[in-house]
Amino acid sequence: MKHYDVIISGGAMAGATLALALDKQAQGALSIAIVEAYQTDHEQHPGFDARAIALSHGTVDILKRFDLWKDVSSVATAIEQIHVSDRGHAGMTEIAHSDIPVPALGYVVELADVGRLYHQRIQSSQNIELLCPDSIAQLNRFSDRVELKLTSQKEISGQLLVAADGAFSPICDAVKLQQNQVDFEQVAVIANVVCQQAHQGRAFERFTESGPVALLPMSENRMSLVWCLPPAEADKVLQMDDKAFLSRLQEAFGWRLGAISATGERSSYPLILRYRPQIISHRLAVVGNAAQALHPIAGQGFNLGIRDVASLVDEIGLQLADPGDYSVLSRYQARRTDDRETTIGLTSGLVRLFSNDWWPTRLGRNVGLFCADALPPLKQPLLNRTLGLVER
Repeated sequence: MKHYDVIISGGAMAGATLALALDKQAQGALSIAIVEAYQTDHEQHPGFDARAIALSHGTVDILKRFDLWKDVSSVATAIEQIHVSDRGHAGMTEIAHSDIPVPALGYVVELADVGRLYHQRIQSSQNIELLCPDSIAQLNRFSDRVELKLTSQKEISGQLLVAADGAFSPICDAVKLQQNQVDFEQVAVIANVVCQQAHQGRAFERFTESGPVALLPMSENRMSLVWCLPPAEADKVLQMDDKAFLSRLQEAFGWRLGAISATGERSSYPLILRYRPQIISHRLAVVGNAAQALHPIAGQGFNLGIRDVASLVDEIGLQLADPGDYSVLSRYQARRTDDRETTIGLTSGLVRLFSNDWWPTRLGRNVGLFCADALPPLKQPLLNRTLGLVER
């Protein structure tokens, strides 16, 4: 039975970032295994697919600390301005990187690009072993270790097991970690689109009576679309031909970037908040979407997960001799509580506020957007969380 200091279940963004960050932090003192069911350098990997995500300024700082940003920056597009508006109403606010000032408010990356870069780094590491394609079939925990049997029949052990295996985490289910759910009764329609005008590093979040429409700047002047709709309306939009789809999107988003002229392949997923109040168990820590999967409004989900990763790395770094010791895990749980609760509360509150077309709510949010634009101190708390400048 081969032994590792840390075994990570899941090798997508959270798991791969954790492995590389731990390797950097420990300077070769830890042996790390990643158990991953899909080939991580393959385009069909569900965690490294065609979607794009926004990395906050704070996330970039974390990646720099672990010597990961240099690679990721080569495939990143800077967000220089964020424009927030309410369709058909006067309320709007803008945030520019020059107002802060920071080099950029954040960056947009395609998951497939990051997956390819991460795979290369993992393959070149002497301390990380990628067990792929493989998955955990059996888990047994003892006072000083975990023992795992994989579907390949390999048997391995470790001092710490980390669940980075997504919102439907089999590991968390196996140890019966409670998961709470809130169904927002929305579906996110995802696509890459091209607009008539150059995006010039601008990101847009536009609130409509059906839900928010977000456009993020990408390379080659493309934009990543996240369009939140009621399920029945999302089904209709997904079944439209490209011409009808672009026309419907144009109606929802408006003409701030001119005509929306082309779209790539569309996909969708239901918007359900899933979170686990407890993110530790004996010899087990939980990070990323396995800990919490958020509504995409305000782009907080992945950045919150990276703060999980950084906090766990910090705590393990204080006790490399036994990364699965209860003292490490209890500090990690305590350290993550405030950030997780605040971010989950913020995103859920924004969904309720901006998906409600009741006229008093609509009036209140437009006044709020107007005041935030006229009185910058009012938008500072939201700005700090958008930038990822929060305690963790």
